[in-house]
Amino acid sequence: MNYRIILMIMSVFLIMSTFVYGDNDMKEENVIYKTAIFAGGCFWCMEPPYEKLDGVISAIPGYTGGKTENPTYAEVSSGRTGHVEAVKITYDPTRVSYEELIEVFWTQIDPTDVGGQFYDRGSQYKTAIFYNDDDEKSIAEASKRELDSSGRFDKPVATQVLPAATFYEAEDYHHDYYQKNPMHYNQYKRGSGREGFIKTHWGDVIDILKAGEKKKYQKPSNEKIKEMLTPLQYHVTQENRTERAFANEFYNNHKEGIYVDVVTGEPLFSSTDKYDSGSGWPSFTRPIEQDNIVKKVDRSLFMTRTEVRSKVGDSHLGHVFPDGPAPTGIRYCINSAALRFIPKEDMEKEGYGEYLRLFE
Repeated sequence: MNYRIILMIMSVFLIMSTFVYGDNDMKEENVIYKTAIFAGGCFWCMEPPYEKLDGVISAIPGYTGGKTENPTYAEVSSGRTGHVEAVKITYDPTRVSYEELIEVFWTQIDPTDVGGQFYDRGSQYKTAIFYNDDDEKSIAEASKRELDSSGRFDKPVATQVLPAATFYEAEDYHHDYYQKNPMHYNQYKRGSGREGFIKTHWGDVIDILKAGEKKKYQKPSNEKIKEMLTPLQYHVTQENRTERAFANEFYNNHKEGIYVDVVTGEPLFSSTDKYDSGSGWPSFTRPIEQDNIVKKVDRSLFMTRTEVRSKVGDSHLGHVFPDGPAPTGIRYCINSAALRFIPKEDMEKEGYGEYLRLFE
């Protein structure tokens, strides 16, 4: 056969392979971001709570709801353009919901104030939720009704639920004002009365939200994983390898603490469930959170075993066997290279304080 024909066939095959199998290292998950617009008085104070929220891509200050095109801060501040100061939130709906965004919104404002917010008076400082579609309208109105009937405030909730209008970004110096001018921002938030109001009227809700907040985990790109892991950790977690028995970091570790996925930080196992199985690898009778563990059939060694992987990181952890001690009778045989150990005394500061209950 002519070598040119052979080369052509090979080229076509390679192209088709790319379409069929794809390039996993380059492919990114197709997530469609959504936007939400909230007016909560001075937009300086509405950016920080959203920018710190997992799943929020950006929080941009601006003006909306008025008739003047491309208004300036001076024009809006005069109260003659019909606009309100607002923030436009771009978010990943797979990580944070519209309902959660509204929950945050309520805890940053006085929803009963009909004339502005705190010492900022005028229509340009009124509160409002601007919906993009009927679903958002229904969610916002239901949330408002629930707050209104909760008895939290003596006066009715005055925040309006309005259709979204053209949003104009504010001047650059307003963006991230709390970071650019932290001293003035903190003085303003405290002096305006907003900070005190939030602590007095919303402190309990904020505490509940924080207490019930589940830390959210993400798997980095393959390139980032290679940067952050040692060669052994990468081989074990990403290439399904097994480290050497009795020559790994945690098989003989007896300290109190928890073990998390070395890639994502997902909490996996606790020292309270760890025991010496004699296998030479860390062994546990159960995971901390069953939902963080995924089990798969593994036939790679001419036998059938049950592999365990982390849910979000999809890291290969090890295998599980039905030969463990009481009370579960299960043995999770895990590679040290797939784990990061967090000592009990460091759990609070590293964001795993909720698991301190395991040591009570």
